[in-house]
Amino acid sequence: MNPIDALFQRLRSQGRKAFIPFLTAGDPDLAATGRLARTLADNGAHLLEIGFPYSDPIADGPVIQASYTRALERGVHVEDIFAAVRTLALPNTPLVAMVSYSLIHRRGAEKFLEQAAAAGFSGAIVPDLPFEESETLSRQAAERDFKLIHLVTPTTPRERARAIARRSTGFLYCVSVTGITGERDRLPPELLEQLAWLRQQTDLPLCVGFGISRPEHVRTVREVADGVIVGSAFVRHLEKAGSQSLDGVASTIGALARSLVEALNPA
Repeated sequence: MNPIDALFQRLRSQGRKAFIPFLTAGDPDLAATGRLARTLADNGAHLLEIGFPYSDPIADGPVIQASYTRALERGVHVEDIFAAVRTLALPNTPLVAMVSYSLIHRRGAEKFLEQAAAAGFSGAIVPDLPFEESETLSRQAAERDFKLIHLVTPTTPRERARAIARRSTGFLYCVSVTGITGERDRLPPELLEQLAWLRQQTDLPLCVGFGISRPEHVRTVREVADGVIVGSAFVRHLEKAGSQSLDGVASTIGALARSLVEALNPA
């Protein structure tokens, strides 16, 4: 069984929800990415999303864009990321790649999937691959039991959302807000209605991302979602690695992770 499926099966049997933090690979460097990934796993991450730096991301806000730029300026390449991930040794924390289809296409889809799986990834999110053009990659991923996770946004028409949910595997990425990634003061009130509707359309785990950054956000969605994805709230601390020790950054990230996990799965 794919580790993502096994994870959600276990969490559902326990009545718990998945905490899914995001890190940019290679910011401030790949050794630090490994250190911080282990910090997040030690502080409650159930699954880790690893961003592959790309020069023209379509859905990421300024915090993650700046992080990608810093990593690219240091010369981080796909091969480097695969090599670094192979050394992580996080057997209980599945890994998902957040990757532009341009990087997959350039390498060749089958080669990318094989290398990603060999490195330790259990699935991928490809935000710039239109659903209508995803059938071939979905088939190639399914042949390898590699999860291809699709996104549904607040503006996705409902018939299209149903079709996306049918094709998605692993979990369904539920975008909480219209727009790009980034921290928000509050989540839109219609989000809960959208999640309730999606719950009627699919048995896939529903994981909410974009704008989730505070314990109160987590408490808002924990009763209707199967997991939360938190990116910018962690990534904004990576910039501080140039002015403070990695130990300090890791301590801050670990404390934030614990506060979100406690809100998601209260004792």
